[in-house]
Amino acid sequence: MTTLVTGSTGTIGAQVLAHLQARNADVRALTRSPETAQLPASVKAVRGDLADPDSVRAALEGVSTLFVLAPNVADELTQAMLTLTVAHEAGIKGIVYLSVFGGDGYADVPHFAGKYTVERMIEALDLPATVLRPAYFIQNDLRQKDGLLKAGVYSSPIGAKGVSMVDIRDIGEAAAIELVRREQAATPLGRETYALVGPDSLTGEGIATIWSEALGNAIRYGGDDLVVMEQRTKTMLPAWHALDLRLMFSRYQAEGAVATADDLAGLTKLLGRAPRSYAAFARDAAAQWARN
Repeated sequence: MTTLVTGSTGTIGAQVLAHLQARNADVRALTRSPETAQLPASVKAVRGDLADPDSVRAALEGVSTLFVLAPNVADELTQAMLTLTVAHEAGIKGIVYLSVFGGDGYADVPHFAGKYTVERMIEALDLPATVLRPAYFIQNDLRQKDGLLKAGVYSSPIGAKGVSMVDIRDIGEAAAIELVRREQAATPLGRETYALVGPDSLTGEGIATIWSEALGNAIRYGGDDLVVMEQRTKTMLPAWHALDLRLMFSRYQAEGAVATADDLAGLTKLLGRAPRSYAAFARDAAAQWARN
């Protein structure tokens, strides 16, 4: 009985592998480059690409549970839907799909709308799946290091409505818990959905205050200018991706993405503890940066 993890060499995939390894699961990792993939010693690398359904079919031989993390590419929706089709045809008994928090409401944000379409497919086919809906990743803000330390600015334009950011370690643990639960079940289990969120409603000004306390220096919020953000992002990412992110931040600014009490209770029950906070992350990051 084996679990296949897609997106295995990325930020979230690495967390999923680590938490599965801690649970002594038999794990394979799908990767385009098995020869160079940096994986835990007990994880077997298998060659495959979600854009190539035949490679996914081959990788699923002998697999009973599947973690689906589609890459953030222009054809993400197609890759995810085809992967689930192949898994359905292969008789995979348990699936965990990484969606996004708020996907059902953000109809104009491409990667949100795409993930929600995949959720609709899972429901329509009644796949034996757990859908995980993570909010914005706390660890994305590690990219703020230079601005925080050199300019005293927190520049992610999340606005003033509030975003319940989630720690990637909580994402990996939640995924591993559900994969193992489905793996160990005698028969396929029914569908489940969890919001993966943090305990705080975070704003730009609020995060600047958290960093001021963690770093011991005054940090200011850089403001809500999305045009500047898009232009800056285009120096690092393709133009389509930069626009997609601008649309996401626009919705954050207009509506926020705040967890409900039920969201937090569901995740707390799944993890067996409260989700990690942004303040704890900031303190840890500041301490590590000081050592380096």
